[in-house]
Amino acid sequence: SNSSFITQFLLLAFADTRELQLLHFWLFLGISLAALLGNGLILSAVACDHHLHTPMYFFLLNLSLTDLGSICTTVPKAMHNSLWDNTDISYAGCAAQVFLLIFFLRAEFYLLTIMCYDRYVSICKPLHYGTLLGSRACAHMAAAAWATAFLNALLHT
Repeated sequence: SNSSFITQFLLLAFADTRELQLLHFWLFLGISLAALLGNGLILSAVACDHHLHTPMYFFLLNLSLTDLGSICTTVPKAMHNSLWDNTDISYAGCAAQVFLLIFFLRAEFYLLTIMCYDRYVSICKPLHYGTLLGSRACAHMAAAAWATAFLNALLHT
């Protein structure tokens, strides 16, 4: 039969010269390490300090997880491509990267929406804050955000 299968995609490089590719690698390495360190500090501070076990910091912890996921999904492949002058990605690798990026970005969007609701309740309905945003309600909202993001990413890939 006359058919063909796509096994890999060719990526367009950020720069053609080797010096700019290495600069791109080192810039991405520095920026990603700074972001990983910052998000790691947020994760460890919220997890270790009992005073930070509030809804706002719980959602901030989840937001840091989405940032870590987004960074770890895209940046390593870009750094690999710049360092080794590689311009291809497998079809499965591309699909996985698209799925994970959509998943983490949608989760971030939904978590930011929940954080807006959290601040709204704390400002406009302070007397009902404890009942509307208890630990169980926060866990359910975060789980709903992650599950909805997963389904959304599954739909788009």
